[in-house]
Amino acid sequence: MEASMAENGEEKLIAMARHIAKTLGHNENMADDILKIFSNFDGRFREKLSEKLSDEGPRAPEQILKSLDCKISQYVSADHPIWSDSADADAFLDAVDELVAAVRDWTPMASEKSVAACLDRADNLLQKSMFRLETEFRTLIERGGESFDLTHFQNGESSANYSFGSEADNEDDDGGELIGEEQQIPVAHPVTDYVYVIDALPSGTINDLQEIAKRMVVAGYGKECSHVYSSCRREFLEESLSRLGLQKLSIEEVQKMPWTDLEDEIDRWNKAANVALRTLFPSERRLCDRVFLGFSSSDLSFMEVCRGSTTQLLNFADAVAIGSRAPERLFKVLDMFETLHDLMPEFEAVFSDPYCLFLRNEATTICKHLGETIKGIFTELENLIRRDPAKVPVPGGGLHPITRYVMNYLRAACRSRQSLEQVFEESMAPPSGGDYTSLDDRSMNSSSLSVQMAWIMELLESNLESKAKIYRDPALCSVFMMNSGRYIVQKVQDSELGSLLGDDWIRKHKAKVRRFHMNYQRSSWNKVLGTLKQDHSAIGSNGASRAMKEKLKLFNMYFDEIWKAQSTWVICDEQLKEEMKISLVKILSMPYRSFLGWFQNLPDIARHEKHIKYSVEDIEARISELFQGRVGSAGGRK
Repeated sequence: MEASMAENGEEKLIAMARHIAKTLGHNENMADDILKIFSNFDGRFREKLSEKLSDEGPRAPEQILKSLDCKISQYVSADHPIWSDSADADAFLDAVDELVAAVRDWTPMASEKSVAACLDRADNLLQKSMFRLETEFRTLIERGGESFDLTHFQNGESSANYSFGSEADNEDDDGGELIGEEQQIPVAHPVTDYVYVIDALPSGTINDLQEIAKRMVVAGYGKECSHVYSSCRREFLEESLSRLGLQKLSIEEVQKMPWTDLEDEIDRWNKAANVALRTLFPSERRLCDRVFLGFSSSDLSFMEVCRGSTTQLLNFADAVAIGSRAPERLFKVLDMFETLHDLMPEFEAVFSDPYCLFLRNEATTICKHLGETIKGIFTELENLIRRDPAKVPVPGGGLHPITRYVMNYLRAACRSRQSLEQVFEESMAPPSGGDYTSLDDRSMNSSSLSVQMAWIMELLESNLESKAKIYRDPALCSVFMMNSGRYIVQKVQDSELGSLLGDDWIRKHKAKVRRFHMNYQRSSWNKVLGTLKQDHSAIGSNGASRAMKEKLKLFNMYFDEIWKAQSTWVICDEQLKEEMKISLVKILSMPYRSFLGWFQNLPDIARHEKHIKYSVEDIEARISELFQGRVGSAGGRK
């Protein structure tokens, strides 16, 4: 009943307005004044009043323009957001549609003076409308970002207004991380999966932006709309990267940064790059496509949104690539190369339009730069091995630090074998800067990474051989090479180096270790064994007793010298140490036992017994004390 009465009252009021308008129709200014008075009661009543009055027949451009000015001006000059009230927003958009349609209809009649004047005024009104729409557009984007709730992403949930979905199952060892406590800007927070596409603004806001963008593009203000959109979303992306810990650094700043600090920055870069390419950029692509649905400005706007953040990511990677190629940088540069290489499909997918072609090309170029840097680092490793001086011998013939460094370095590097093969596969030519005739045929016919590793091993062995020459004692030289060879073979066998260098390489180097062992025995113990040889023809002769006493004295002297020296020598590998001791016991015990048997058969043995300093058991006990790296003193049987 009340609704019916209100409607009847409204109809009577409209009828009165129509009568007044007809009466004053000959005076357009007075008619407009009446319309304004009635319009002030309620915006919706104004719309109904305009519709009723429009039924009276076609109006002149001047009348239409004044009516539109009346509708639009109150919104253009409003001191509060129009989109705070959906009815006002709809009314404003309808009025803008009418204005755009009127301009379109009048344009063909622009030669008429009266119409031309209306067109000028209409263009001015349209410009004011667009400026206000631009302001509303910006406000909606900014408010949408502020109202965004990160907990939906942190908890892996979705809601009616904000949604995200995994587009691929891709686990990564490192999870995304948020830096900072504030949650004004939505930043993706994947824990075990970077691949999420999110609605970065509430769906209602996206629809409102789409409606505004549609009007601005149709009215010829697409560039202005795109500029506002790009500016706002660009700030969002830059803030997101900042919250992920990525700093804006110039090339000079990266070059001057201490390596320990740069390592941390690279770790943050890896995470930020994954979040950006797998979450933020695809989400911006979807948002942009929805806001500019059906318009070509979508691609350009997206490029403008992402260009700055993408360039920031790529410039940092390039700054690292052109920096120092010190060997210790290999692993972090490998991390960056693997990250960028793995993200290339994302670059291709998200930057697929022609406007973003330069970003795709730049990513490809910088990925190649990182690969060249990795190859350059291996060249520096080669130079490091070549330049390592051979001045001071390692005490006791132990393992030289460069052997340990190079082998552990190569083992760690080969954990990224697939990436290294991608880097080195561009050229099958041998590494630069040396004579490769020493590389076996298998290495030269294998992958370029195998050739690279074989060449570094050749350089290392050559360097160690020059270091071995420092030792004056040939036996100690053999011990040094034996330690190095055994260590190298073990490190090769239990890593990817083994499959890269091959079984033949391993067999050859095991054989080298055995040769060093034989050389050691010959150079150390042959003279000792020589004292135990017996001249059977002299046994029983008058001079036999005297000769055997001299041989025993020489044996004791040589044995004491060797034992004292070699107690300070080092065999690093415990198994090799035991093998050498067992071998020495075998070659010494039997001859010495036989010698003592002959010696003890001499006449008047009691007189000669004092010359026996060691029993067979004593010899074996002393041998067990060799290669301990400490100085000892010889002792005999009492």
